[in-house]
Amino acid sequence: STDTPERPISILALLTYRHWVNADPVDLRGAKVSVYLRGDALRLFGGACYFWVNTPGSRWHLTSHPLTIGDGAWTAEPNRFTLANDESLWHRSWAGYPPNPKSLDVTLGVAYSYGFAFVGFAMEPDGRFAMDEFQIDLAQH
Repeated sequence: STDTPERPISILALLTYRHWVNADPVDLRGAKVSVYLRGDALRLFGGACYFWVNTPGSRWHLTSHPLTIGDGAWTAEPNRFTLANDESLWHRSWAGYPPNPKSLDVTLGVAYSYGFAFVGFAMEPDGRFAMDEFQIDLAQH
């Protein structure tokens, strides 16, 4: 279902909350991501799929890089992208409650959760959505 009060409204379709597996936050600044995505009878109703990252006080979507989802099959090549620490490539969709916005640098630097979201849809998407071979290669700081 939709995640509110995000703007624009999104659906966090696939996600990792690091505390669910007793893991500490991770520094994702400059990390390289690779993932295969597949939709089966997936209807986004004009929406797109983006990677997102969250820390208490902010969620950012990498809106400069909409992801390719295979239609009834895995994508021929994985989606590959870098989590560049450049706010012009991202959109902050949420700033906490009460509002306590964090910069992209802080959010990427202490990422508590991340995943894939549907954003910009006219109706709530439906169908199946899957990922395979999800990999994050952390940058050396």
